[in-house]
Amino acid sequence: MPKTGPFTVRLHPRIESRISQIARETKRSKGAVLEELADEAERARRFPGIAFRGPDWSRRAWVLGTTLDVWEIVQVFKDYGDKGEKMLAETALAARQLRIALAYYREFIEEIDEAIAANRRTTREIEAEYPFLEVMTRAD
Repeated sequence: MPKTGPFTVRLHPRIESRISQIARETKRSKGAVLEELADEAERARRFPGIAFRGPDWSRRAWVLGTTLDVWEIVQVFKDYGDKGEKMLAETALAARQLRIALAYYREFIEEIDEAIAANRRTTREIEAEYPFLEVMTRAD
């Protein structure tokens, strides 16, 4: 998506200092750092109960009060055949947590579907992508 035109923003020196520090640590521009922070803050406000975690190059939405990323909840929901009641009865997930994950998914379908697809890769696909890996099999 193309970006809008530039605009000026004046930050409190303390905030500007922290953004500059993050930019240095991550080798990104202050503008890129500020854009990412603004995007995450706007999403978190629009979807209360969603937060973000992960390294700078791979931030992902997760549901507060769980250890689960949104994509993990959506993947299980789909595996249950879109039967939320059954999923809720058989997991420790609360109805409000499922609702917020599904609401976030409806807004960011491509992002979540990409994470699900990456997780569903077969061992052969991973070996083809990373031929130097040695895949261990478990002997039962």
